Amino acid sequence: MILIFKAFIMGIVEGLTEFLPISSTGHLIIVGDIIGFKGSSFNVMFEIVIQLGAILAVVFYYRKKIYNSILNILPGKWGFSLWFKLLIAFIPAAVIGVIFNDYIEKHLFSSFTVAIALIIGGILMILVENIFGRYGMDDMDNTSIGQSLFIGVAQCLSLFPGMSRSASTIMGGLAAGLSARAAAEFSFFLAIPTMFAATLYSLHKGISSMTLVEWQALGVGFVMSFIVALFAVDKFLSYLGKHTLKPFAYYRIVVGILMIVFITAGIVK
Repeated sequence: MILIFKAFIMGIVEGLTEFLPISSTGHLIIVGDIIGFKGSSFNVMFEIVIQLGAILAVVFYYRKKIYNSILNILPGKWGFSLWFKLLIAFIPAAVIGVIFNDYIEKHLFSSFTVAIALIIGGILMILVENIFGRYGMDDMDNTSIGQSLFIGVAQCLSLFPGMSRSASTIMGGLAAGLSARAAAEFSFFLAIPTMFAATLYSLHKGISSMTLVEWQALGVGFVMSFIVALFAVDKFLSYLGKHTLKPFAYYRIVVGILMIVFITAGIVK
């Protein structure tokens, strides 16, 4: 029951943070340290797999657009163009992730590395928004192949825990000439193949050793992640229509600094 309760909390954290530019992985690591949900191979896999619950929330949110894109998936139609550009953006992080995944999981999943990444990412968000603005092209369907590749390269920053996949791709989108909302939507769609691949890879590595209780915990975290993310996506898109990303950047910096203080004081390991 304790494990399932912790999974419930972690699912809420994942759902709230997956699509906000504040790093879901970073927050899962921090909260996991605080509530004692860390250390085992299951915990690492859990934090990756429940992200799929949040991704399915995006699939449900954009279900009409995704359905129409599938109906127009033949070469020369807009659905083919959409998914081809997403594939181009998916490749850089997929290749680098496969190469360095084991090293990242072993050496970079800690509250301290997350704290540093939160601060650096927050500073970068402020700089990117100041330099490139937030009022570029407002339709993600018009993103070019070159812009898609640029966003895909930017997504590689998210392989460092705490940088945030959402923040990395939104910053890449802004720098490539998209508006904040279009960059966020591109980030949401790019998350679909990215997190499906990461989840399947992680499950393949750890599924054989899972116990019944761990399966139950995974199910609870997955469902909570889906429900909360569905709410968060809608609110975040509404927010971007009227506000800047800077409050998220300041939040990252403050949380990062507080985490370093807590680590130094021995409150968090």
